[in-house]
Amino acid sequence: MPKLLSTSDVEPSQRRAFWSDMVCGTYVQLECDPLASDHAAFSGRITVAELAELQLTQVQAHAQLVRRSTASIARDHDDYFLVSMQTEGRGRIEQDGRIAHLEPGDFALYDSTRPYTLRFDDDFSQIVLKLPGRVLRSALKNTERLTASTVRGERGAGHLLINMVSTLARDIDTLAAPSAAAVAEGVTHILVAGLSTLPAAHTPEPTRMQTYQVERIKACIRARLRDPALTVASVAMALSMSPSSLHRAWAGAPCSVSDWIWCQRLDGAKADLCSPGHSASSVSQIAFAWGFNDAAHFSRAFRARFNCTPRQMRIGAGA
Repeated sequence: MPKLLSTSDVEPSQRRAFWSDMVCGTYVQLECDPLASDHAAFSGRITVAELAELQLTQVQAHAQLVRRSTASIARDHDDYFLVSMQTEGRGRIEQDGRIAHLEPGDFALYDSTRPYTLRFDDDFSQIVLKLPGRVLRSALKNTERLTASTVRGERGAGHLLINMVSTLARDIDTLAAPSAAAVAEGVTHILVAGLSTLPAAHTPEPTRMQTYQVERIKACIRARLRDPALTVASVAMALSMSPSSLHRAWAGAPCSVSDWIWCQRLDGAKADLCSPGHSASSVSQIAFAWGFNDAAHFSRAFRARFNCTPRQMRIGAGA
């Protein structure tokens, strides 16, 4: 059930401080300053919903300046990507030396591990996606090149993402719990497709041999994914390659071979945790079935990727 947070719940003299606390509690540590001279007249509301590892919020507020400063980052080390989708008014996002200007229908990405600024000169509305940093970094290479870059929602993947998320924001109450993980994964895939249209995301096409080698490596890993003895060295040996040759063949991928193995195992464990067909299996049994040999280590890695514990994921999916 989405949760509504609103400045209308407090006295006008307390609204600025209340809004700042709301924003920090919902996203990451930030500094918020209303742009109107009469701070008591400021108002804003945030509707918060959780969708597996994604957080989806709808924001409506008066003009303001929001900063994620080095001091804010020092107070917490949260690693998230946020995606602002403009629905009304105009927005401006600054990060990594770039500025994204958002009109209704546009979206842009920003990274909580580095300073950024959001500016809204008039009343505005946005839908904001928040997802763990590791999720996007495992799917996209050089994400620092893609921040504060406007993706237009007029056509292609950008248009599809805006429509999908807008519909999801309206109908999230009707979404069956077991479907949440699949929908969240679909939103992430479309987000990656939209960001991949940015010029900075373009890299030289791999050669046919490079593509063949990467697919060969992935096939070998998938066949042994549940084997706790699986290592990069053992994959190289199975393919009659040296570890250095394997790493060179893999070099164009968004993440390292080891990270890809971890992500595949964690995604497999998540699918089982959300599946009614595995409701009789304990969290530890599922972890061991996917090649993990330490339940505590599995729980830490799972939380780092999905921003919740395995048990919370299972409860949220109703499995």
